[in-house]
Amino acid sequence: MTTETLKRTPLHDIHVALGAKMVPFAGFEMPVTYPTGINSEHRAVREDVGVFDVSHMGEFEITGPDRNAFVQRVTCNDVGSLKAGQAQYSGILTKDGTFVDDCLVYRFDDKLMMVVNASNIQKDWDHILDQKGGANVRLRDISDETALLAVQGPKAEALIGQLTSLGVAMIPYYHFAQGKVAGVQCFVSRTGYTGEDGFVGAGRAEPVGLGARDTLRLEAGLPLYGNDIDDTTTPYEAGLNFIVKLEKGAPFTGLEALKRQKLEGVRRRLIGFRVTEPKAIARQGYPVFLDGTQVDIVRSGTVTPTVNAAIGTTYVPADRARAGTKIEIDIRGKRVGAETVKMPFVPHRIKK
Repeated sequence: MTTETLKRTPLHDIHVALGAKMVPFAGFEMPVTYPTGINSEHRAVREDVGVFDVSHMGEFEITGPDRNAFVQRVTCNDVGSLKAGQAQYSGILTKDGTFVDDCLVYRFDDKLMMVVNASNIQKDWDHILDQKGGANVRLRDISDETALLAVQGPKAEALIGQLTSLGVAMIPYYHFAQGKVAGVQCFVSRTGYTGEDGFVGAGRAEPVGLGARDTLRLEAGLPLYGNDIDDTTTPYEAGLNFIVKLEKGAPFTGLEALKRQKLEGVRRRLIGFRVTEPKAIARQGYPVFLDGTQVDIVRSGTVTPTVNAAIGTTYVPADRARAGTKIEIDIRGKRVGAETVKMPFVPHRIKK
């Protein structure tokens, strides 16, 4: 895509004014980092508060009498367990039980909203639309008319609290409230993708780009679609068992495949690793070897500021997916040693 054909978020001019380095990402022109640099932005979220523009994410609104039953069918978690004002992490799956995408589902009094990854908006929309059948629902892709800010870090609650009359301190984890923040009507949810306490809302904080967003979520052991999960991996293989509700009382796409996999057992599992040789960095796509045989590639990998080491994720055979397994990674033709470790790499600090 040329710069002229890339979409821009409502905050584009602010990013430019703040000196952000803008890059193409999922069809948008997005900030990857600001003048202070990725490490500084990363530390701001771990120690203070940072704000991310995630307006490129996709949002689908589902209304109508069959809305709950329909979203039960197209996602693997249990929408029926949600009350109005609650959200859940879930998966949109193929018939083989692999990921079309991961998503968040928000339940309002009169509608449901699904938040999906920016790079998958059209694919997800088509996949969901194909399953509409005779369901009495109305589906709207509201991605282009919805802006989204993520305010993350130990001081996120205090910051948002200054900008709204909503009792943000009383919003539990994976719950949300509706009201005005800094004079703008929005909904505020306590969710996040960094391992820190966080909200979706607006405020003044250190601006954070895509670069630090990736190092933060990797340290927190949170999967990224296209890296750690994709249409070849299932929730069970990725260690996301908690989003699969086989007995929720409603069939969903991928149910039979996941039932079989649970019965037979998974053959591989996603694990974290730490490179044991100094100055070596295992990056996405590098081949991973176990006992001399390639078993996978590096799914995510970099040096992160809080861990201060080269870390990453990969899939290994299920019977070897435990901390302490020795693996090797081919870094530009040289086999480098690494050791599997338990994820997350840093503890989550979330107010439940």
